Parts: sequence; C-alpha cells; structure tokens
Amino acid sequence: MSSSQRKYASMRSIGAYVPPRILSNADLEKMVDTSDEWILKRTGISERHIADDDVATSDLAVEAARDAIARAELETGDIDLVLCATVTPDYFNMPATACIISDKLGIRNVQAFDISAACSGFVYGLSIAKAFIESGMKRNVLLIGAEKFSSIVDYTDRSTCILFGDGAGAAVIAATEDSGERIIDIHASADGSYADFLMTPAPGSVNPCSQKVLEEGLQYVKMKGNETFKLAVKTLTKDVREILEHNGIQAEEIDHFIPHQANYRIIKAVGDALKMREDQIVLTVQKYGNTSAASIPMAINDIYEEGRLRYGDLMLLDTFGGGLTWASALLPFAGK
Repeated sequence: MSSSQRKYASMRSIGAYVPPRILSNADLEKMVDTSDEWILKRTGISERHIADDDVATSDLAVEAARDAIARAELETGDIDLVLCATVTPDYFNMPATACIISDKLGIRNVQAFDISAACSGFVYGLSIAKAFIESGMKRNVLLIGAEKFSSIVDYTDRSTCILFGDGAGAAVIAATEDSGERIIDIHASADGSYADFLMTPAPGSVNPCSQKVLEEGLQYVKMKGNETFKLAVKTLTKDVREILEHNGIQAEEIDHFIPHQANYRIIKAVGDALKMREDQIVLTVQKYGNTSAASIPMAINDIYEEGRLRYGDLMLLDTFGGGLTWASALLPFAGK
C-alpha cells in the first residue's frame, strides 16, 4: 500500500491489572456505619481492589501496559507516545506519571504526559491519541487509565469510601489504513460550573498544603452524591443519543455498551433510557467499584478475557466525571 494513503486510529489491544487485596462490603461494615445491603442497593458494588501502601499508580499501570503491548504484538521500542489518564498521580504536579511508567517499561526518548479529566480521562485520552495518529505525528500510542484512588479516600467518610477502588487499564491505539478498524467518533465536553460536585480540594494553588488542610481532610475526595447522580444520568443519556444519531447508528447495532463503572443505578438508568438490551451492557462495578479513569479499559479487558470481545465488535464507551467532564466514543475492537 502507498504510504500516502490515509491513516486511521484503531484500538489494537487491551490489558488491565488490579491489585490482589480485596476490600469487601463486610470489611467496610467494620470501618464505618454502613451495611452490605445498603451498599449493594445504592451502588451495586460488592467489593473493590486496594493497592498496598508501597504500590504506586505507576506500578498498576505498568502491569496493564505490558499486557496491552504484548497483545498488540509490539515491543516497547515501537511505542512513540505514552499517555496516562489519572487523578491519583505518583507525585503532585510533577513528574508526570506517564514519564515514570515509560521509565519502568524501558521506553526511552518518547513523548509522555498525563491527562487529568477524572473518570472521563481514558476517553479524553482516546481523542488525543486519535488526533496524534490521524495527523501522522505518531503510529503506536500507549494509552493508560490508572488510579490508586485509595490514596485520596477518607475511610471514615461512608459516602465516598464505599465507592472507589484501585486498578489500571491500558490500550495500544495504532495507525491503520483499514477504515473498517477506525475509531469512528469521539464526543468530549466539560462544564466547570459544576466543579464542586466532585473534587479533591487540596493540595493546589487554592489550598496549598498546610496543617489546616490536613486537619480538615481537604486532601481527600469530596462528592455531592445526589446532585452528581441526577446530572450524570441526564448528561450521559443525552450524549449517547447524540453520538449515535450523528453517526447514523441505532442502539441495537451496538455489540458492547461500556459505560463508566461508577454506580449500577446510573448504568441501569442510562441503559433503560436508551433501550439497551441486558446482553449489550458491560457491568464490572460489582467487583471493582469506581476506578475512575481505569474503569472503562478495565471493563473492556474483562470482556476480552472472557472471550466476549472479538475483532470487529462495535463498542460504545460513555463516561462522566469530575470537572465536570463527560465523553463518549464509537469504535470497533481491532485486536486479535
């Protein structure tokens, strides 16, 4: 084929990793005033994985990345861009966790940077990878969503500690000349007027690290649960309808609807509004909880490892997170 042919971006592989330690609802009953029944009813979560104290976000990411690179049948030397979506970086502000990941993988002299879009980070990153590849600037992008959310959770706050878990997911987004493999469309947006719905108040330029910050627990994630729930259902439903309509695709044509795994009730409400069949909807929230930017790639990896995700299957990704940010994507799986 001629090198002048148009290049498209495709999802060539997927990988994921969760730390072995499990925090169950029964464990949480011993830590805060809650119950397995209440957590299941309100969130659908049974357990979440928690990394040990000496394990960093980059360590989780490296394990997922190794699988993704191997499954793409590439070497680390083939990767020419490393993107890491995370809100729980190894270090505050610098260096980027993507740089640490690159070093641990032995990827040298390659552009690497982080994306901060909370739970929408992986799909935001997908749009960046697509742009780099289709502009001809890069050929093989390692895109990672990784979180050690336990590092910013207050385990005395029953409204948030029941929700979040740790994990990582990674994909190789690669150039292709086959239009049938291309990432079809990505919609991504934000509205900062809702910033206080889901935020980590410190440290930062608004609240630099201080004794007062520590005493008030401002270093932990804060969430307005009811307000976030209502806006998430409304926004996600509207966003999915728009991307399907824009591309002339019907909901029944989707092989796998893979929403951000934040809360079973949100997923069910959106699925019902879109008239998605139960077999179309991918659910992993029950065993991982909300892993923020890692949620969607981890869910894709689950169905891949179960043998349910095959080459050419049409995926619809949909996510909503702090910022507030939201995004959706339509793409076939182009891996083996």
